[in-house]
Amino acid sequence: MIQGKIEGISDDGLGTLEKDGRLIYVPFAYPGDMVVVKGTKRRFGRRIATDFELIGESPLRQGARCPHFGTCGGCLWQGLKYREGLRLKAEIFERTTGISAPVKGSPKVWGFRNVSNFIVTSEGIGLKEYGNPLGVVDLRECPVFSKKTPEYLRALRNFLKETGLRPWNLRRKTGDVHYLQVREGKFTGEVMVNLIAHVKPSGEMLEAFKNYFSLADSLYWSLKRDERDDPRGEAGLAAGEPYIRERVGNVTYLIHPNSFFQTNSHALTLLLRAVEDFTDGERVLDLYSGVSTFGVWLAKRGFKVEGVELNPFAVEMANKNALINGVNAVFKIGRAEETAIGDYDTVIVDPPRKGLREVAELLVKSGVERVIYVSCNPRAFKFDYERHLKNAYRVENAVLIDMFPHTPHVEAVVELVRKE
Repeated sequence: MIQGKIEGISDDGLGTLEKDGRLIYVPFAYPGDMVVVKGTKRRFGRRIATDFELIGESPLRQGARCPHFGTCGGCLWQGLKYREGLRLKAEIFERTTGISAPVKGSPKVWGFRNVSNFIVTSEGIGLKEYGNPLGVVDLRECPVFSKKTPEYLRALRNFLKETGLRPWNLRRKTGDVHYLQVREGKFTGEVMVNLIAHVKPSGEMLEAFKNYFSLADSLYWSLKRDERDDPRGEAGLAAGEPYIRERVGNVTYLIHPNSFFQTNSHALTLLLRAVEDFTDGERVLDLYSGVSTFGVWLAKRGFKVEGVELNPFAVEMANKNALINGVNAVFKIGRAEETAIGDYDTVIVDPPRKGLREVAELLVKSGVERVIYVSCNPRAFKFDYERHLKNAYRVENAVLIDMFPHTPHVEAVVELVRKE
């Protein structure tokens, strides 16, 4: 057993305890906590506590609202006072990137998530346990998602009982139903329910599905043809509308089971305004444009926007969003790496977690005056900036938006301006 005080916090949000010159990483622990570590495991070269006891509470602590806190992997920082969490996020970002940036908190810290993917398994229905890929928390509620969570889960359990459909077995990789995805339009009240299953539904199954989830405005049955543990499948409309809508400010977005949309509708306004504040000129290129979250918002404010996105379905959704909002924006299918970056005043990049890589060099060689880099991965930003973008751009401004309360993650918006 090892007893000691948590002195620091790792980049991924674990409390750190030093013993004999080596660090032990403790989940759900914060600076100032006194802990007794009874067991550890090695993962990616680190010793991570698997069995520990809190014997003295840090002044940074607060009572967790969720009964599943400490087991569920969804909210590592729910036991941390919210303002202290914001401060630590800014510290981690500066430690990683060298950039000091203000952080803006989420307008709501409970019930803010607009989507939840409930895994359906023989071990339970809910969310994954922290640090255990085969462990599932049999969920009763989820305060960060929706007050209706018990209703959704009760409907699912009754539906499975009536139809005899088997939950997925994570060890054997067998079963019928793998995930239930629920999306809520936080500002429209619209609900989408999407069942991800390994079997096609019979007529009786579909009728039962419709009856148990009659609260949904849009109902999908997605056929999953692989054994990968993710909430993806071939979406088939079972009942209701093909899309639900979310309203952010004066912009309406269409949401489909297969489209990515920022998970915090309440903080999304802050993110969009940050991008807008850093954008200058008239012509804007939106690389990695997705369903046009940034592009349509900017077009609504008078910018002439062109977007490039690899995923054809996302491009289709982006152009639908532009159409229903009546804006001057066009989105095309293309690879960011092969995009000719022409006469634009501002380029917005919101790359995948791995970062820009070779696209960063394209930006350096372009004549673009201003690049707005949006990312939830500070390490990827640092790599792109130090290896490429720094050769042509300086950091003019940066702001952090807390899109992910009760977690170590934060969204950064960095304004890069070409050096003279």
